[in-house]
Amino acid sequence: MKLGYLTNSIVHHGITDINKIIEWSLEQGFGHLEIGPNIPFDHLERVVSEGKINIAALTYCRNFLSEDAEIATGHREELMTRIKKAGELGIPTVVTSTGISNSAKGDRYDSYDAIRSKPENSLDQVEAFFEEIVVLAERENVKIAFENCPLMGNIAISPELMSLLFKRLDSPNVGLAYDPSHLIWQFIDPYLPIKEFASKIFHVHAKDTEINTDRLKRVGFLTDFSWWRYRLPGLGALDWTKFISELQEAGYNGVISIEHEDPVWGGDLQRTKEGILIAKRFLEQVPGLVSTR
Repeated sequence: MKLGYLTNSIVHHGITDINKIIEWSLEQGFGHLEIGPNIPFDHLERVVSEGKINIAALTYCRNFLSEDAEIATGHREELMTRIKKAGELGIPTVVTSTGISNSAKGDRYDSYDAIRSKPENSLDQVEAFFEEIVVLAERENVKIAFENCPLMGNIAISPELMSLLFKRLDSPNVGLAYDPSHLIWQFIDPYLPIKEFASKIFHVHAKDTEINTDRLKRVGFLTDFSWWRYRLPGLGALDWTKFISELQEAGYNGVISIEHEDPVWGGDLQRTKEGILIAKRFLEQVPGLVSTR
């Protein structure tokens, strides 16, 4: 398995120049990148042709079933553009979300409304929306990997719903961007689904979750989310040696992409970069992971 990172945390601090991102990445020994939605496609063809760094995936996670028709249409067009670009450049995977039909109005993110809605009620709409998208992905030889994050307008959030989704979208090009951090705070076993969905895991995010049990005892599940937070790998509840071992046994040999959303190691660009490198150094100690190509 190969180690990379998702560019979102750096882009958050205003760095969208792919050349600067690649220069820093290579200096730090990264051989793989997951390109987030706010990096322009300019120069991407050159980056791929030069081959100095591997582009493992393009990412575009949005609520495609937003109640705002204009927003939903825009997101659909952007997703299709990324699938076509991935196919054109030989990038194997596009990471995305399903959308959810009865979430908050507009396009709100990190919304309790997305959690408290009934995800299974959106299966029909998700199937209808993605039928054409799946045909496009098959034609372009690109894999669609649904991330299992509940906070963005998404129904692929649990093994039960993943199973139902894959029955509706029955294609070898449809699978998962598997992120254990989202399973931890839902109290879903993050290891067992790896066996069940071994053939469907196209991409993996490296992110951990810390549970504040004392806070949880006071507020419970429904008051707020103050009892958990995302952390860098190794600073949360996940056993990373076990996690990587399960992936190896399941036959996964793709990229493990660091997704830095740790509030302790954020705030400015320098500290964010330090966080990415802390995660890199930790994961490099786990048997089976390499940073270079």
